Amino acid sequence: MDALLDWLHLVFIARLDGWVVLGFVAQFLFMMRFVVQWIASERVGRSIVPVAFWFFSIGGSSLLLIYSIRQQDPVFIAGQSLGMIIYFRNLWLIFKEKRRDPGI
Repeated sequence: MDALLDWLHLVFIARLDGWVVLGFVAQFLFMMRFVVQWIASERVGRSIVPVAFWFFSIGGSSLLLIYSIRQQDPVFIAGQSLGMIIYFRNLWLIFKEKRRDPGI
């Protein structure tokens, strides 16, 4: 039990700095996209993906990318970089469609 408590202290207390706080803020933004999607879907009674989902995706992904570059984590660098391409592309498609049909 002491080993677990020592590990928890090391990971969540001793290593706490501005970069870890940035990582938590980034993760919170990334999580909020699912909260927004869930609330929007519940309101209409079917699964939808609101535009805010993509903005939260970009915000969270951008901060996670900064954090992962600082941490030199190649897995997260690759994942967040590629994901951002998809998020920006989806926003582009949404705005392109709205320009064609402003009634949407």
